[in-house]
Amino acid sequence: MERENILAKEAIGAAIKVHKQLGPGLLESAYKECLYFELFKSGIFVEKEKAVPLIYDEVKLDCGYRLDIILENKLIIEVKSVEALNDIHLAQTLTYLKLSKCKLGLLINFNVLLLKDGVKRVINGYF
Repeated sequence: MERENILAKEAIGAAIKVHKQLGPGLLESAYKECLYFELFKSGIFVEKEKAVPLIYDEVKLDCGYRLDIILENKLIIEVKSVEALNDIHLAQTLTYLKLSKCKLGLLINFNVLLLKDGVKRVINGYF
């Protein structure tokens, strides 16, 4: 989990940079694009809107699940711009962790005054 923690630190730093420049109140898509760009510039292998299949009854189904951002196939970043994070956002992130077999995720809500108040680390309990 050491690499995941290093990636999380880099991702949070990039998210803070984006938030300082843009501030709260924009659409989720704006934050996602800017965060992707910052992470890409840093040289980390980053993908956005990566499709994740659902395996049900041993059958691979394409249900349209897409990870907002994934770093090195190890860390998922779920980007939000909402009034407040709630249980469904956490459940969604946990489901994405399970489907992608990643150990760590960041749930980041950019619609806050201080970004540190909008960041939640989410650990996959299936490992």
